[in-house]
Amino acid sequence: MAVSGFEGFEKRLELHFSGDDPVFNMGLRQLPFDSLEQILHEVQCSVVSAVGNHYFDAYVLSESSLFVYPTKIIIKTCGTTQLLKSIPPLLHHALNLGLTISSCRYTRGNFIFPLSQPFPHTSFHEEVVYLEDSLPNHLCYRKASVMPSNVTAHVWHVFSACDQTPLVHFPPSDLYTVEICMTELDRTQARKFFRRPGDGKTGDAAGKEMTEIAGIHKINPNALICDFAFDPCGYSMNGIDGDRYSTIHVTPEDGYSYASFECVGSIYDDEDDEDGGDGDDFIRMLRRAVQVFRPGKVSVSVTTATTASHRLWARIAGAMEPLGLKCRSCMADEFPAAGSVVFQTFTARRKKTGECGGGGR
Repeated sequence: MAVSGFEGFEKRLELHFSGDDPVFNMGLRQLPFDSLEQILHEVQCSVVSAVGNHYFDAYVLSESSLFVYPTKIIIKTCGTTQLLKSIPPLLHHALNLGLTISSCRYTRGNFIFPLSQPFPHTSFHEEVVYLEDSLPNHLCYRKASVMPSNVTAHVWHVFSACDQTPLVHFPPSDLYTVEICMTELDRTQARKFFRRPGDGKTGDAAGKEMTEIAGIHKINPNALICDFAFDPCGYSMNGIDGDRYSTIHVTPEDGYSYASFECVGSIYDDEDDEDGGDGDDFIRMLRRAVQVFRPGKVSVSVTTATTASHRLWARIAGAMEPLGLKCRSCMADEFPAAGSVVFQTFTARRKKTGECGGGGR
């Protein structure tokens, strides 16, 4: 393991807002680009590419991604960014648009290089204190949780805060978010995310080439892809499919290789085929995403406002099994007024550890 390197594990912040007819008025999508740049400046990152549709705008950042919906914003950043510093300016700009924050969720894995993280990310305790101080008092349902696992270096951190309004916005009752973190990437696959020295290509052009070579375009053929390749290595991609997003980020360096895949699914996507198979498009998409990287270790977090996450863990384990990944741990936690999280870990079969139980540990 390298003593120091680029931190692949992302920090993720999701904020929901409410206001008068925000969808008709475009809500947060009305924020001028220079306001977004100001917010990202606090985080220590910038926009490198962007795409949008009728539902939302997606930005590839110098460190990961930003998604802006009328009443929801998601910022996901890696490296030594200071993600939580985006909260004060975001709340300020939202208030100017007539929007009030109604919920917040912050998640991250376990940093590979924790000593390199700046304030307020030097520890989860420090992050929670900063969140508690930055959020308004009406977000009264709050909880912080550290979800351990049987797999070294894969631990899930969650902070949630919600107001007292009915839970129709965080997330919508039929939707869930899946966050996959992969380490120990197959070296042959990881090499596909290195640029050739002096290739003379823009980041967009090189990113498009990586998307094709790695097979990322096959994960969801219906998605409009906005991709970017960094120099000398690294890759980011946002996918847009109707009102749903997906995103991939890759740190391919040997010794601390890392890739993430995140997407949104619906409980209505998860009906089995008539023959009882698990061939729905969503499960196939997860399997394809992991197959691109052939990781040695994987963690999967599913967040939903319903009990769907408890039913999904077996389906996800089933999706990983054909890839030679064995479930090693499964843990669930409930968050007041914000739903539930199920956290699973997997390792390649060659790595013998414990066995996965049939529920929370």
